[in-house]
Amino acid sequence: MTDAAATGVDDEAVLLVGHGSRREKSNEQVRELAAGLESRLGVPVDAAFLELAKPSIEDAIADLATVVSELTVVHCSLFAASHVKNDVPVSIEQARAEHDGLAINNGRHLGIHPAMLEVLDDRAAAVERDLGVDREDDEVTVVLCGRGSSDPDANADVHKLARLLYEGRGFDRVEASFVGVTEPTLEETLHDLSKHRPDAVVVLPYMLGDGVLTQRVRDWTADFDEDYPYVDALAGDPLGTDSRLLDVFADRWQEARTDSVEMSCDTCKYKVGLEGYEEDVGGARAMLRALTHQESHADRDDVDDEPHSHDAPAKHVAVCTNRTCAEAGAPAVLERLRQAVRDADDCDARVTRSSCLGRCGDGPMVAVYPDGVWYGDVAEDDTDRIVGEHLTDDRIVSDLVDQTL
Repeated sequence: MTDAAATGVDDEAVLLVGHGSRREKSNEQVRELAAGLESRLGVPVDAAFLELAKPSIEDAIADLATVVSELTVVHCSLFAASHVKNDVPVSIEQARAEHDGLAINNGRHLGIHPAMLEVLDDRAAAVERDLGVDREDDEVTVVLCGRGSSDPDANADVHKLARLLYEGRGFDRVEASFVGVTEPTLEETLHDLSKHRPDAVVVLPYMLGDGVLTQRVRDWTADFDEDYPYVDALAGDPLGTDSRLLDVFADRWQEARTDSVEMSCDTCKYKVGLEGYEEDVGGARAMLRALTHQESHADRDDVDDEPHSHDAPAKHVAVCTNRTCAEAGAPAVLERLRQAVRDADDCDARVTRSSCLGRCGDGPMVAVYPDGVWYGDVAEDDTDRIVGEHLTDDRIVSDLVDQTL
C-alpha cells in the first residue's frame, strides 16, 4: 500500500449507510450514530443514504476516495432485505469500477445480535413500568413489530428475534408481527392476543428511527387498548441511537475489514428457489431490481401516509460495463445514451452503469426497466433509437431485443 504520509491519504475510513428519509430528524439519527461510531473506532466515519437524503452513497465514496485508501461500508439496516442484498452492493461495485485506487469492504446488516436483545429487553421494561406491571407477577405479552418485507429471509429473522427475546425473560409470550407488506399484521396479532386475556401487552416497534411507521404502531396499539379495556396495552420506543448499537456496528466493521462477513445465503431468495419466490432467483435479475428500486415505489401525493415515497423516473436504463461488454464498446454506448436522454425534449429516464448482466459475448447489453427489455449488441448509433422510440415513445426497438423478462 502507498505510504499515507507521502500522499496525504489516510489508511482507512468507514461509511455508515442509512436508508434516508424526508424527515431530517431520522437522517440526523444516522449522522449521530456515525459520530458515535467514529469515537468508538478511532477512524473517520461518514454517513451516506440510499435515497431521500444526501449525500448519496456514490457521492460519499467519491469524496472519501480522495483522502483514504481503504473504505469499509457498514449497513444501518436491521435485516438483510433488498437494500442490503442488492442496492448497496450495486453501488459498491460501481464505485470499485470508478475508483481503482480505493479498496472497498462491504459489511453486513445489524442482524440478530445480543446487544439488540438487550436494547429490546430494556424497551419492554420501560413500558412495563409505565403500565405498572411486573412480568414476574403478571401475564405480560410482548409483540415485536417489524416493518415487513418482500424478502422471506428478513421476515424470518423477525420471528427468530422474537423467540430469542422470549427465552429466559419471563414473558408470557412474545409474538412477531409487521406493519405491512407481509403477515401477520400488528392489528391482526393484537386482535388474536385479546382472546388470551393477558394482563398487559407491550408492543415494541423494531425500527431505528421514530417516524411515520412508529407512530402507526402507537396508534394501532392505542386503538387496541381502547377496544379491549380488560387488557392494558402500550407501545414502546424504537431503537433510536442507543449506544449499544455501536457495539454491533463495530462488530460488523471488524468482520468486513477482515473478510469474515457471513450472510444467510442458504435462505436467500436470490440464491435458492424458495416456495413462492422462484422467479426471484438469479443475480442479474436481482441486480436490475436493485437498480430500479425507485420504480417500485411510484410517486405518491401524500408523503405523510407513505414514508417510502420518492420521485422516480419513468424508465431506468442499465448498461453493462463488465469486461467483455466494455471491450465491445459499452462505455461509449453509456455516454451516448446519457447525452441522448439529456438532449431529448420529453424523456424521463435515468441511465446508469451496471456490473455483469450474465450475457457475456452478446453485448454491449442495455436493459430498460420497469419494462424488462434487454437489448443486445448495442452500438453507439443505436442509442438514438432506444431513446427516441423506447424511452420517449414506449415503442420497443424490436431488432435490438436480446430477451424480455
